[in-house]
Amino acid sequence: MNILLTNDDGYKASGINQLFKSLSTEHKVFLIAPRENCSGMSAAISLRKEIKVEEISKNIFSVSGTPADCSYLGLLSVIPEPIEMIVSGINLGANLGEDIFYSGTVGAAIAGRRLDYVPVAFSVAAYNPQNLSYIAEQSLLITNQVSKLPSDQNLLVNVNFPDLPSSKVKGVRITILGKRGVPDIPDLISDEGSVKFYSFGPSGRLLPNQVETDIQAVEQNYISISILDYNLSADLVHWDLYKEVFNCE
Repeated sequence: MNILLTNDDGYKASGINQLFKSLSTEHKVFLIAPRENCSGMSAAISLRKEIKVEEISKNIFSVSGTPADCSYLGLLSVIPEPIEMIVSGINLGANLGEDIFYSGTVGAAIAGRRLDYVPVAFSVAAYNPQNLSYIAEQSLLITNQVSKLPSDQNLLVNVNFPDLPSSKVKGVRITILGKRGVPDIPDLISDEGSVKFYSFGPSGRLLPNQVETDIQAVEQNYISISILDYNLSADLVHWDLYKEVFNCE
């Protein structure tokens, strides 16, 4: 299988390089990733901006743009062979719950929804993971499993690992996205009167009384697999209600 491998941490990040080695044992892998860290960019593209693409070595490219830029450039221009699947990660830091809305890791994978195989995004709940080798091995296994899913242009698989040795991982759970509360207040770094500098902190805490969520699974030492549906149109069942509310045919 021809795989386009990308991320939002940058092409030098340990996660993507470990995953490149693992996937390459069974597949032909093209690594095309941002030159710098691009966390939090979701599926943004560098519209009408110049983007530099540099070939670092055979089948490895750096891009001066966003994670989504990497995916589209790889699919449409840079990589000469047809790509069958996009894999994104391994992201250093979890992408759980509503984090997926701004995640560059997930945003980069979205471009692969119309390929032969469902795209997959991998993350680990640690910024300096101690067990990347094991996680990369499991990511290869899960990638092969994802390739067996029915072709669906709206699906994306989001996987999160606890940073644990194999002996402490309890198993795998299919999960739903956890819902978080209000995000933490942005940190005021400095105040110069009319000019202020801020920094965003963590997402909000998991709301109570939720079950089978991705956040809970990772906290309980399971690998979380969430199947995301990017069919953004509202359910047809409720169309009559919408027509009534907006007074239209």
